[in-house]
Amino acid sequence: QLQLVESGGGLVQPGDSLRLSCRASLPLNAYGVAWFRQAPGGEREAVSCASNSGKYTKTADSVKGRFTISKDNANNTVYLQMNNLQAEDTAVYYCAARFLPLCELKKDAYDRWGQGTQVTVSS
Repeated sequence: QLQLVESGGGLVQPGDSLRLSCRASLPLNAYGVAWFRQAPGGEREAVSCASNSGKYTKTADSVKGRFTISKDNANNTVYLQMNNLQAEDTAVYYCAARFLPLCELKKDAYDRWGQGTQVTVSS
């Protein structure tokens, strides 16, 4: 059973950067993966996703140009590099995976989820 563990969240100031990590318990080379986030009182929304190879990615318009997903299959890890963070990026960030090569920016497309890591952007 694939397990996902996120790390790297924290409290930062507007304009700062963070890199989130998602470590998998099994090789990820057969899994499409994604990052989602959920703000207090809000819906869980897609941020970015990557295909099994990591070659093909999709990113939500709200973070395009600031957030970048990458996949290190050799180390069973998915990253989310977040630059120029803003208060509206404050949320719990979740890693997700599915046993299919392609990825989608829809939460119903994934059946493996991590426990989440909190990102707070505040001055």
